[in-house]
Amino acid sequence: MSRSLCWSLVAVSVILTTQAPAADWPQFRGPSATGLAPDTGINKNWAQKPPKELWRTAMSDNGYAGPSVAQGMVFIVDHVGAQDVVRAISLQTGQDVWRYAYDNAARFDYGYCRSTPVFSEGRLYVWSREGLLLCLNATTGQLQWQHNLVQELGGKAPGWGMAGSVLIDGDRLIVCPGGAGGDTVCLDKRTGQGIWRGGTADVPGHATPVVADFNGAKQYVIATSVSVMGLDAATGKALWGIPWKNQSSVNAATPIVVPPYVFITTGYGFGCALLAVGPQGVSGLWQNKNLQAHFSSPIFYGNCFYGTTDPGDLICMNPRDGSVIWRKGGFEKGGIAIVDGVIIAVCGANGDVVMVQATYEGYHELGRLRPLGGQSWTAPIIADGKLIVRNTKALVCLDLM
Repeated sequence: MSRSLCWSLVAVSVILTTQAPAADWPQFRGPSATGLAPDTGINKNWAQKPPKELWRTAMSDNGYAGPSVAQGMVFIVDHVGAQDVVRAISLQTGQDVWRYAYDNAARFDYGYCRSTPVFSEGRLYVWSREGLLLCLNATTGQLQWQHNLVQELGGKAPGWGMAGSVLIDGDRLIVCPGGAGGDTVCLDKRTGQGIWRGGTADVPGHATPVVADFNGAKQYVIATSVSVMGLDAATGKALWGIPWKNQSSVNAATPIVVPPYVFITTGYGFGCALLAVGPQGVSGLWQNKNLQAHFSSPIFYGNCFYGTTDPGDLICMNPRDGSVIWRKGGFEKGGIAIVDGVIIAVCGANGDVVMVQATYEGYHELGRLRPLGGQSWTAPIIADGKLIVRNTKALVCLDLM
């Protein structure tokens, strides 16, 4: 692999980590959709000053839906009886500000809704496990519009149901309901009107679309259940694609885009690969089994890939050749976020929240606590100096400052 790859990745890392000192977390994977929080000056001395619990609230979905934060509220989808319940929770108090319920007749199957509500310009977008897309007023919870895209478009959900979140790109909304007419659709985010339908007839994956700019051309990178591809942002036409299928046809980790490169990974013993996207299409630079992300998306930071891999290790990977720089066991299928030079990793099996130095020089643990315990498969988020973590039973907010 050429030296140019290393320098290109370093340059992007600097850009992504030079941001405002604090921010909301308005969508899946944070303000830049990279898993990076721009907060600085956080407390890193957990031994003498453990993060203070600010509040906790019970969750009744017994699942894994992710939280987002905007307008001083935490948004998350819960489940009560035969309904999903969108909750807006005060970031300061932990009390519900509003709730919006919609029918969900699906049986319990590793919870119900697994997506993250996405906030944009006063609106909240929710993608249900059954393929219902809702637009709500984020201040009041009032329904603005909705579409059952699976029913309306003849879509088809993957085996575990819809699990990715929507992508907001300017005034457009990108989501993957599947179907013979094209697995991906683009809508006007304000009205819900269709703009295009594109992609392939593949069953959708469980990952969230990613916006990218390759060689001056805007694209959306989509992981279906059996492939990874790039769609023209203007038309939805497939510009490139590669087969990417494990034994269970489950692609759940979101691709990492560092133009002109795309990093992809999946579980079930399959592995990961680095792709280069050029004017003539896509080429594979390397592929191995060192990072097998079942569903927790890795993060690119400081010229390294960090992530949790089956059977349960937190690893640091060299992007030049895919070699493992360091590895530490005991994290099961937990997710990660990176803030102020440290990794906040959650152990999926027991709920330990671990602060680790984000460096290629080795595994350096800075602190550990267990605010909730139990199975914790949802990635943590950081917003306005606060760390928000959930297990299957509760959501907790901790002070990181």
